Amino acid sequence: MAIFSNNVDPAEIAKFSLLAEDWWNPFGSSKPLHDINPLRFEFIKKYTPLSNMAILDIGCGGGILSESLAKEGGKVTGIDLSEDAIKVATLHSQDQNVSVTYQVASAEDYAEEFPAQFDIITCMELLEHVPSPDSIIQACATLLKPKGHLFLSTINRNPKAYLYAILGAEYLLKLLPKGTHQYEKFIRPIEMAEMLHQADLQLAHMSGMHYHPIFKTYSLTDDVSVNYLVHCYKG
Repeated sequence: MAIFSNNVDPAEIAKFSLLAEDWWNPFGSSKPLHDINPLRFEFIKKYTPLSNMAILDIGCGGGILSESLAKEGGKVTGIDLSEDAIKVATLHSQDQNVSVTYQVASAEDYAEEFPAQFDIITCMELLEHVPSPDSIIQACATLLKPKGHLFLSTINRNPKAYLYAILGAEYLLKLLPKGTHQYEKFIRPIEMAEMLHQADLQLAHMSGMHYHPIFKTYSLTDDVSVNYLVHCYKG
């Protein structure tokens, strides 16, 4: 598939491509993704069935969430603009005998080719890494079937989020490589709600994700002041 979308930061693609080979190491640089994946997965399962559903995982990276969705019976396609990540995802799914279709593509380009083709779309930890998150959300709306479900995750923009997601996670606890996030790209829930409204998507649920540094575990919470998950649907 040719890539025409301009909604990409080459530095971000390069940054995550460097992490590709370590993607499936549960104790490596992608450990936080492994740790939060059960929460993301349960949040999705809570609001929609997965078996036999056409599912698109946008910004799939090495395929951690994609494989979980496929194991539950979903017909999963994963797309990402990092060729290295897609290679890792493809090899891992083949090794684990998990059926996922992976492609190097942007959400916008995919929306041009496959409008209204998916029952469920997931887009996790991507919106804060692109120049125009509203473009991604509009593409998701185009890709969804009527009554289809969209699940998103991102980070709030406020002093607490800067303290926890950047200073805490990247510098103090070293949960993520330094430079993983840029504060100005974080998205406030009210901004998220407006982008969903502009795309004619209905906001249904929002839940926070909290990290417990003593126990080194994550849990869902009503507090969306830092990391948060979103469930919406196409009316």
